[in-house]
Amino acid sequence: MTFNDPKPQQYKLTARASKIDPRAKAHPEIDFLIEGKNGKPADIENASVDTRVKPRGKLVIWLMGHNQQLFDRINSYGLHAIQVHYANRWFSICCRENPVGEHCRGNIRLEAATGQDFSDEVDIPKPDGMMERAYQFVKWLAKENPEGKWEYFLTEDGQGLRWDDVIMAGSSHGSTTAARFAKFQKVSRVVAFCGPRDQLQSWQSLPSATPENRYFGFSHVLDGGWTGDHYCRSWELIGMHKFGPIVNVDETKPPYKNTRRLITDFDVDGNARRAHSSVVPGRSAQKDQKTGKYSHEDVWRYLFTHPVDKVGQGVPQDPACKKNHR
Repeated sequence: MTFNDPKPQQYKLTARASKIDPRAKAHPEIDFLIEGKNGKPADIENASVDTRVKPRGKLVIWLMGHNQQLFDRINSYGLHAIQVHYANRWFSICCRENPVGEHCRGNIRLEAATGQDFSDEVDIPKPDGMMERAYQFVKWLAKENPEGKWEYFLTEDGQGLRWDDVIMAGSSHGSTTAARFAKFQKVSRVVAFCGPRDQLQSWQSLPSATPENRYFGFSHVLDGGWTGDHYCRSWELIGMHKFGPIVNVDETKPPYKNTRRLITDFDVDGNARRAHSSVVPGRSAQKDQKTGKYSHEDVWRYLFTHPVDKVGQGVPQDPACKKNHR
């Protein structure tokens, strides 16, 4: 993949999912809307690429609210990036039983990602699932932004995405769905910020279409996902411990022992909410007091670009990490 742009630059594009694909619709039963209550569009999708940077031929699909600061960095690594609007608002509405069924949330995540019937709790058709929304968006981008060479990510027959060249990424709820989807569909890698969780679910231990060494995670130790043994559980059930120990990035330099499990413990004033969102670029992230630059630039680059075949020394599962939360 090479760019042939007479005016190399970073391109930032937005579009409404419902304008790209007329089949896209709202699902008010799970508070998933095309237009917000204020009348403003709720289905905006975002994309960016930088043709000044040599492309790696990988597409990042981000499953959370748009974060242009993160996209700027992803683009600087030579990666394409999109954020899609898909039926993901079910989380606070469905599977609220106590205890929740061990497949309830995992099945909804897979239905929301694929638009296939995996759950009795929701009815999410193909046009409103992540896979189809991403495919339709990339098709649109190929026409609207030919300088970005988006067509590279379409299959030869043009009927889908080349998932082997897709990096699934997200934070919190989004990272959990990214990891669940990667169990079903082989992808290039998974980048999970502050996740995955789903501590009462068992999908993490299912056979994975995506090789285990392609899952990467980064979270803060004061995040509730750590204090509740959610992240250590998911990371071990997925198999990430086979490729290195948990490494504190504030005490270790890249390539962080080639591990897949990264943590930080920088001072967040004991604020668990800040800790949760501190691992992506933004106001909660750590900055160098002298330069004002983010402290975890090397970590973000590592997560998205470290060669998946370079792995660390495996370690046993931690017996202190609670696996069964039932």
